[in-house]
Amino acid sequence: MKAFEYARAQLVASRTLRRGLAGAAAALAVGFTSASAHAAAPLKIGYSDWPGWVLFQVAIDKGWFKQENVAVDFEWFDYSASLDAFSAGKLDGVGATNGDALVTGASGAKNVMILLTDYSSGNDMIVAKPSTKSVEGLKGKKVGVEVGLVDHLLLDTALSKHGMKESDLTLVNAKTNELPQVLASSQDIAAVGAWQPNAGEALKRVPGSHPVFTSADAPGLIYDAIIVNPASLASRKADWDKVIKVWYRCVAYVNDPKTQADAVKIMSARVGLSPEQYLPLLKGTHLLDAAAAKKAFVKGDGLDSIYGSSTNADKFNVRNAVYKQPQDVSAYIDPSLVNAVK
Repeated sequence: MKAFEYARAQLVASRTLRRGLAGAAAALAVGFTSASAHAAAPLKIGYSDWPGWVLFQVAIDKGWFKQENVAVDFEWFDYSASLDAFSAGKLDGVGATNGDALVTGASGAKNVMILLTDYSSGNDMIVAKPSTKSVEGLKGKKVGVEVGLVDHLLLDTALSKHGMKESDLTLVNAKTNELPQVLASSQDIAAVGAWQPNAGEALKRVPGSHPVFTSADAPGLIYDAIIVNPASLASRKADWDKVIKVWYRCVAYVNDPKTQADAVKIMSARVGLSPEQYLPLLKGTHLLDAAAAKKAFVKGDGLDSIYGSSTNADKFNVRNAVYKQPQDVSAYIDPSLVNAVK
């Protein structure tokens, strides 16, 4: 792979809401057979190309899990494949958005969010052509988006914040990795909704194009988490405590100006980019330290709470037929391990 878009091809799938995870419940019953089996083997954790999960590479490379005496096996995946592996009972935990946690559970693979790694803070964008100056300027125009996915949720939020609704414009459904070309080649498309690196590619392909709304305008709309199989959590709680402890060591390391360059070097190498290419992606991801995560784990109706954010995602999923029945959001959230961090 060469250049930005090819080196970052895995990130294209990194925000995709999964619709069909058939047979997950049966697979989970086979995959988690006994507590003793868990105790004898490393925790298997799937991670993929999103800064909030790539940061774990720092701990992997530096041996911090061994220092904490916890056996882990981090397995690298394309994002959607990691959810499939989790649903098939092949992983104890996996990095997923809070919306995807609901989709995965609705399809039969029960899970619980025990760690919030970050929320998207600019990496998801509504990119408009030069002639469209604002969200209000989208009225009566065509907007390209992959219907039902996370930047459809971003567009829905942008419209709501500006007193508009989807019937005020026309949605054009296209795969996210095709949207930069759609914006550049289609004269009647005014804007597209995409995440990095596709958003950046759209900006590059259409001179003068600009974001009229990003995830930085709706902090907490899209949380990223480590979701865990309930059987693994019950039998390996002490080990998951240690994983969380290591995570906060990673956050401190990348946030420290003295060590940030080393962290970015490790992270960028994992995905085949230079540190200079990777740093902007990291800046579009708001990493959560323990204090911030504890606040996000407090029950509330707003996007500053994982409960409010996930309820919002649940309503969006049902409204767009990602799944039929609303989910019990609280059943997907366990703040106890993070709240115990001192």
